Amino acid sequence: MLKNRVPSVPNRRRLENVLISLSDKEGIEGFATALLEISPKVTFYSTGGTYKRLREILPEKNLVELATYTGQPEMQGGLVKSLDFHVHAGILAESGNQEHRRYLDQIGAVEFDMVVVNLYPFAKTVESMDSDLEDARGNIDIGGPTMLRAGAKNFLRVAAVTNPDRYDTLLKELRENDGALSLQTRFELARETFAHTRAYEEAISSYLDQLSPQAPANTYEITKE
Repeated sequence: MLKNRVPSVPNRRRLENVLISLSDKEGIEGFATALLEISPKVTFYSTGGTYKRLREILPEKNLVELATYTGQPEMQGGLVKSLDFHVHAGILAESGNQEHRRYLDQIGAVEFDMVVVNLYPFAKTVESMDSDLEDARGNIDIGGPTMLRAGAKNFLRVAAVTNPDRYDTLLKELRENDGALSLQTRFELARETFAHTRAYEEAISSYLDQLSPQAPANTYEITKE
């Protein structure tokens, strides 16, 4: 398998395209508005309920619904929204790689500079006394961790943001550096992201491990094949 080795990367990366998909939308209005004030030409790509929230506060010219960008309508229930090569090529394309740039041009994709994602509330859901296996299953996030992991892997140019408590410090750095984030910050965000996705997977695994083998039969009506 051919693996690229990247010899050099820019320290600072200005924001042009931001991908946002949030379960917990607290603070996003202020964050998105501030990003636009710092970088007036930034474009936000978003999904579902997050897109609807941003549409209330952002100019139409700065906001793109992800389904429009990918040409892929959302699957009922929101099961498939961001699992698309336009999204992940735009996150994973490596800094300075002209072959990657040509590939993005060929498929009509943009480079994402920031991925702002938080995940379905799995732990909170299973802590509820009223929840069952189906509630838990429905709150296992697939697209969110995939976007975060892609962004964190490509910290060479992408800022992966999963903690709303980070918004203020990121905005401070962006204001001080003409809308750009440093390599050190992107690397710190990558470490935080992988710790976050690891804890998320551990919560799911721990929950499933403590269930009896009969849990599915106790939750669902079993039909004939």
